[in-house]
Amino acid sequence: MENRVNIYSYKTGYPIDNIPLPGVFLLPLRTDLLKFVHQSISKNKRQPYSVNSVSGTKTSAKSWGPGRAVARVPRVPGSGTHRNGQGAVVNMCRGGRIFGPTTIWRKWHHKINKNQRHQALMTAIAASGVTSLILARGFELTDIPEIPFVLESSWESLCKIKETIKTFEFLGIDKQILKKKKKKT
Repeated sequence: MENRVNIYSYKTGYPIDNIPLPGVFLLPLRTDLLKFVHQSISKNKRQPYSVNSVSGTKTSAKSWGPGRAVARVPRVPGSGTHRNGQGAVVNMCRGGRIFGPTTIWRKWHHKINKNQRHQALMTAIAASGVTSLILARGFELTDIPEIPFVLESSWESLCKIKETIKTFEFLGIDKQILKKKKKKT
């Protein structure tokens, strides 16, 4: 038996026709792939950062060498201050450089395989037709007659935001949009 979905009028809110359920809603849900693609895409917004390449090495420290019963780390020269004789430059010393300084030529952005991106998009669309997943995200489906909820294509001809909001109120979708908007702000 073929699954069919109703097309609703945006003016009356009643079904005016029905069509076969598109095949994309019957695809398996690849949540692992969706998560991987989402993480990879989110990495493409990052800006490169790094520490100054000479940080921690701006001192004329030299090692005292063997024979003084101290570690061979470079030490600050001079006398008369607390700083003289302190270890410097190396990563285990206070004020020294960090281990493995960050660089701007790190691999910041990640290319995503076109097929994987396409499959992730199809998974997201298929997940939007699963009632239990929508309820798990915190939406209430009491006013919505069925999932997926399909409106007639003439709805796209609305030009004014007021008309669109009025249509959402009429169809009972406005509460969900406002609820999610409140949570974001």
